[in-house]
Amino acid sequence: MTFDELLQQYEPRVASAFRETIETIKSNILIKTVVERLERGDITGAIAAIQFEPEAFATLELALREAFNAGGVSFVQSLPSLVAADGTRVLFQFGVRNLEAERLIREQSSTLVTNITEDQRQALRMAFEAGLSQGKNPTATALDVIGRVNRVTGRREGGTIGLSSRQVDFITRAEENLLSGDPASMKSYLDLKTRDKRFDRSVTKAIREGRAVDAELVKRMIGRLSDNNIRLRGEMIGLEETRSALFSVRDNAIRQQIGNGKIAAQDVTKHWLHSASEHPRMQHIEMAARYKAEGVPLDQAFVASDGTLLMFPHAPGIPAKHKIGCRCRLEYRIDYIAAGLRRYRARAA
Repeated sequence: MTFDELLQQYEPRVASAFRETIETIKSNILIKTVVERLERGDITGAIAAIQFEPEAFATLELALREAFNAGGVSFVQSLPSLVAADGTRVLFQFGVRNLEAERLIREQSSTLVTNITEDQRQALRMAFEAGLSQGKNPTATALDVIGRVNRVTGRREGGTIGLSSRQVDFITRAEENLLSGDPASMKSYLDLKTRDKRFDRSVTKAIREGRAVDAELVKRMIGRLSDNNIRLRGEMIGLEETRSALFSVRDNAIRQQIGNGKIAAQDVTKHWLHSASEHPRMQHIEMAARYKAEGVPLDQAFVASDGTLLMFPHAPGIPAKHKIGCRCRLEYRIDYIAAGLRRYRARAA
């Protein structure tokens, strides 16, 4: 399976696992408990009642592990066959239970889930506080956060559960702008890429008539905006985390072959390849021009023009400016001629 085929298979699977987790969390919320705690002014208790816990993300972690393992197996299968010094064929294999491989995927999954859950608690607090400060009653505030049940589908729609704290702030401002009656603020809604364009005519009419958008209509508009942003966040998690897993496991897989004595580190170079994207990073284009042909040794980092060191695209710990939305690739090249000469000399000796 090629790298592109792996992405096509696992990016949507990881994104779907995130969305399914959010749906499960929302469907198990007892809104009565949330409302009662908000009525007492107990926002911390209301957040706890949502039960947005790390254990809920087992499906997401499993999807990432499957992508990781499939990436490792696929990579070693793509390596050309070699003949060892004793004349036997070298069999490249990926150890899914390799201790370092296990550590890598466990650490990636744990970091992702921790970041999601910690940020979500902050996002929930922001959303509850914003609703109550706007004078909404506890029930309306809870429904704005949890979402409202669609009587046709029986599923909760809208709400801010699953959104990042930045997205909650973004959506809160959008709601305030629509209710403000200020033409400039209301027009800003029409620039949002994740809005439901079916409501544009209503916004334009309200602006023309010099009034705010009807409050009930705003609820529906914000609900659609929230749903679209949940979908967008799932897609971004699918893209970022799947690529991180695949690049990480390719690096681990090549090191497993070195550790097993099947190839030598000195024979491996890695090469940065830039892939076209909607908003290309000039630094990555420059790295591709600099490193595509010559490459760097396996244990050496690529150096961006701002001085950032990158072992490979989407490597753990690299700054977001070099990671979010990056579609660059990495190619490992093995000097089989040098390896063959070394084996020949070993037999001759």
